[in-house]
Order: sequence, then C-alpha cells, then structure tokens
Amino acid sequence: MTHISSHHTPTLALTTDPRQHPAVFANRFNTGDPDSLAEVYTDDAVFVPEPGSQVAGPALRAANADFLALGLPIRVSPRHTYVAGDTALLIVDWEIEGTGPDGTPIHLTGTATDVARRDADGHWRYIIDNPFGTA
Repeated sequence: MTHISSHHTPTLALTTDPRQHPAVFANRFNTGDPDSLAEVYTDDAVFVPEPGSQVAGPALRAANADFLALGLPIRVSPRHTYVAGDTALLIVDWEIEGTGPDGTPIHLTGTATDVARRDADGHWRYIIDNPFGTA
C-alpha cells in the first residue's frame, strides 16, 4: 500500500456541494498535511476518535494527527447525504488499510455519521466528525 506524504498540497478545494464534502475530506487527509485537513472543520467542530469520546479544538487536531501518522490513505464511499438548510447529515463508509510505519498491518473501517454546516463563505465543513458513528 502506498504511504501518504505531507509534501503534497491539497488538490481538492472546499466544496459548496455537501455531497462532495467526504471526497474533500479524503483528499485533504491523503495529503498528510494537518493544516490542510483542519480546513474541512468549523472552528467549533467536535471529533469522535473512538466511540463515546469527543474532542474539540487542539485535541481534535491531535486526534486527527494520530490517524495521519499511520501514513496510509483513506478511502471513502458516501452512502447518504441529507440536507436541511445549512446543515447536512452525511453517512459515509470509510477504510484505512495497509502497512503502518512500524511494519504492522493496519485495517480500520467504519461507517461515519457526520454533520456538516455551510459556513458564511458557502463552503461545507464538518461540525461533527463521528467516524465510528454506528458503534
């Protein structure tokens, strides 16, 4: 499996279409760049790194850094997008698979239950990122 690199710039801009937000997230994740990934979240976003535990602010960034440190790409497959005004519920299957930096095989998978919000600039960003949303 190919490792991601932090030396790439994002190639997919933020989107005005909520159905495309998971692809934006995956693209930003796959750059390995935490600054690029941070742009897909609102300032007040929460992230659920494991069932029953939520983090925000600097802890959100640190939790995402743990996933980025695996050096493996994420694949996403959106199932459903439901939109009400400036809020969207996104149900997304995802998978991270390959060999980690220490040579250990890694296979993470889940179905995310995420909430995105359209900000004043018209772009969608996660306000709740719950990758293990069905757990």
